Order: sequence, then structure tokens, then C-alpha cells
Amino acid sequence: MRRADRLFQIVQLIRGRRLTTAAHLAQRLEVSERTIYRDIADLQHQGVPIEGEAGVGYRLGAGFDLPPLMFSHDEARALVASVRMAQVWQDPALAQASNVALGKILSVLPTAARAAAQSMAVYAPPIGLAPTLQATLQTLREAVPARRKLRLDYRDAGDQLTQRTLRPLGCFYWGKVWTLAAWCESRSDFRNFRLDRMDKVQLVEGPAGQFRDEPGKTLADYFRAMLPPGVPATWWSEL
Repeated sequence: MRRADRLFQIVQLIRGRRLTTAAHLAQRLEVSERTIYRDIADLQHQGVPIEGEAGVGYRLGAGFDLPPLMFSHDEARALVASVRMAQVWQDPALAQASNVALGKILSVLPTAARAAAQSMAVYAPPIGLAPTLQATLQTLREAVPARRKLRLDYRDAGDQLTQRTLRPLGCFYWGKVWTLAAWCESRSDFRNFRLDRMDKVQLVEGPAGQFRDEPGKTLADYFRAMLPPGVPATWWSEL
């Protein structure tokens, strides 16, 4: 990769995240952290408002932007393939938004790139989530950023039915199966819940249905508690 291309990629990677470490940039660009430090310093000297420092992380200052990106043929194909596969396993609202976003991207591509993308020979037949599970997934997904508690009936692997009140933290796709990571108020601990074992999923109404992040009950805490041995404790921060 030419250095000019690497500098451009550094800016793109930094502006796509709230905080980006030199280690993450070095891994993505396949260079040393020393090279990243030198490139960051050069970009700052050229007037790019990169804030932060070595050992902490970097972010892009407000008011800085770059011209719209253009996609290569392979990148455009990857977008089409990804959206086709994801639509089958998303809820209807997110699937529709994905399709609209893809249409906007394709509409500004050069004719050759657009044709190459649309002819991508990767398809996903409509045999994904059942309509009831799609509706459940949308409820869960929208409850996470809204910090809304959920109340549901849940059947475990032994078909035992329990009622749970949850703080939803994130939806995870495992290949034909979605799970919800949550803080279970009924168990005072983190739990994973399969969507296909949920019943009567409802938002808790009123002020009692809202929650704020509390130490020990956040998504970051969930990752730390659930990580298998050998997985770095900060892997999610590099996503």
C-alpha cells in the first residue's frame, strides 16, 4: 500500500469510530505501531484535526470531512452480497433500511461498477426468520438503544417456563439462531436468551421500564464476564 493511501485509510478508520487505538490501526493496515505514530504526527502537522495521544487512542475533531468515497468493483460486490444475506435474517424494518441504503450506494456508482455489483452470483433464498421471530427481533433491537426493560416468558432447554424481566444489551446472530444478551433482574446476573424460546415479549411501561447503564451491568461488563479463556478482554473495543 502506498503511504498516501495508508494516510487516507487512517483518517477513514479514525472517523468511523469513537476512539481508535494505534494497535487497532496497525493491525488493520498491517504495519507497526511506530509507523502509525509517525503517520498520525504527519497528518496532524498537515492540519488534520486528529485528537488523542499514543497509548490512549485517537478521534477526529468536529468539522472535518472528506469527499464521498468511491467503491471498487470487489467492494461493491461485497456490499450487495452482504445485504442479500443479511436481509433474510434481519427484522423487516432493518432489512428495508439495508435495501434502501444499498440502492443509494448503487445509484452513485459508475455504470461498470454498478453492473458488476448487481450481477453478483451470491443469493440468499427467503427461508430465514419466521415472521413472529422477525417481529420479536425488531422489538429487542429497538429496546437496546432506547434503554427499555423487557418482560417475557422463556422456555429453557429443559422446556421449563419462567418469567423474566431483562435489561437488553445486544442481539447476537449465531447462524440461523439469534440470542439476546441481557442483565436478568430475575437472576441478578447476565444471561443469554434464544429468540425462538421467547414468548409474550413486552416492553415494561412507565418510568420503571427505563434503565440507565450501571457499573457491572453494561455490555462491556457482559463481554468481560462471558469471554472464554484466551480471548483478550478488550476484543469488543476493536470492532
